[in-house]
Amino acid sequence: MTEHPPIASSARRTAEPHDYLPAAGRDILLPFYDRFTALLGVPGLHRTLIEQADLAEGQRLLEIGCGTGNLSLLARRTRPGVEVVGSDPDPLALARARRKARGLDQISFEGGYAQELPYADGSFDRAFSALMLHHLDRDTKVAAAAELLRVLRPGGSLHVVDFAGSQAGLHGALTRRMARAGHLADNADGGPVRLLDAAGFACEVLGTRRHPVLGEVTFYRATRP
Repeated sequence: MTEHPPIASSARRTAEPHDYLPAAGRDILLPFYDRFTALLGVPGLHRTLIEQADLAEGQRLLEIGCGTGNLSLLARRTRPGVEVVGSDPDPLALARARRKARGLDQISFEGGYAQELPYADGSFDRAFSALMLHHLDRDTKVAAAAELLRVLRPGGSLHVVDFAGSQAGLHGALTRRMARAGHLADNADGGPVRLLDAAGFACEVLGTRRHPVLGEVTFYRATRP
């Protein structure tokens, strides 16, 4: 198996021999992941992301860091005629996503790293990233942004929701913990906009939402010219 560079600095601190951060942080917690994220209100963030993407029949959608597939599955079920591909390096999470997708056509879950996407140039009309970018170290973020630009068609768009990282937004218990660990430094002060603009996107902030546990989350749209 080909070795890949670490996706997240936090992944290097786990006792499990992964070069990525598992969907639930640790493999042993994966069975509780869907219930936990539902209790946190993550499905509401997913619905907002789908609405802002303006998906249309015949389009192809890629989700990076899809985990157990909740966002990809919601997009497929609520937007008929859209082909959905979920990509993640975690084989256990992908197995769970595939089980949940049984009986659905035009959806697949495939192994892959955001910084090394195994897709041809201009393969997708839309791409999603939900609460995932903050896990990547800076060099991997830059590589992932370049890969997303490459696989999107001209005029295609990347839709991101992630923790804001600003001091004003650090009122959520989970957000404060991640900030202390240093995971949100690149998200502060417009970091995601600068990252995506530098990759060649035209990125804009679409809005910010506050949550008592998650803290501040921000929605972005980045369009490939």
